[in-house]
Amino acid sequence: MRKVDADINTLDLWILRVMKALRLWKTPRSGYITIPVDAQQEITKGNFLYALSMSKKVYKNITLIPGETLYFFIQDLALTFNLEIDDLYKAYRSKALYKEAAIVPDTYRFALGISANALMDYLLNYASNKYKKMSLQLLGRYNPKEWEKTLIVASIVQKEAANAKEMPLIAGVIYNRMEKGMPLQMDGSLNYGKYSHTKVSRARILKDESTYNTYKHKGLPDAPVGSVGMSAIKAALFPAKTNFLYFVKNKQGVHVFSQHYGEHVKHIHGD
Repeated sequence: MRKVDADINTLDLWILRVMKALRLWKTPRSGYITIPVDAQQEITKGNFLYALSMSKKVYKNITLIPGETLYFFIQDLALTFNLEIDDLYKAYRSKALYKEAAIVPDTYRFALGISANALMDYLLNYASNKYKKMSLQLLGRYNPKEWEKTLIVASIVQKEAANAKEMPLIAGVIYNRMEKGMPLQMDGSLNYGKYSHTKVSRARILKDESTYNTYKHKGLPDAPVGSVGMSAIKAALFPAKTNFLYFVKNKQGVHVFSQHYGEHVKHIHGD
């Protein structure tokens, strides 16, 4: 007769048999589950098995807002889903087409226990499919490299615009200034990475040597500034046809646009 360990009783053996049967029926998945239990008492083996069979995975939501950077979104992902920041960056960089904006702003729902690779796989595939579909619908073609330029313009528009109505006008200013060989000179381009929520100062403009500094470097940055919404993308693809080269925010919190520098200076002073 087979000898049974003194620490294993009949209930233990029954639980082991049930677990083996469950394995044959369905491969277990990793993750977190909720098991309600009185904090003042230890859960019994029988109650644990019952709770295990009746429990469900724990899901949490995560939202990426338009304009936010990967730097902050990855921190939110790590905190919400108990993941390592380095693992998330590694998963992103191994498959993302773009340094920024390879994830679409949206609200996502994942189970606790998901791996960094599985999470990023979903986010990046979802964005890739959405970008491709949008490009085909609006342009009749999809070229990832060409789309990146659209995202770069859209990301600056996203940072600069006070509302969706202004977006095509700001996109028009971007293209007008580039056509004339003028630097963009836009603060929003400097709100990249960890500077997403930092007010741009004169000291920052003088110190920053990256291509995001459109005061020092002509043309577009070499990557999107942050995530972009659909309105900003549409504005980048279909900018307003104007002669505007300047804009400044007024006391009402919206922008006033002008063609000539003299007008722009007056608007700066509130005239």
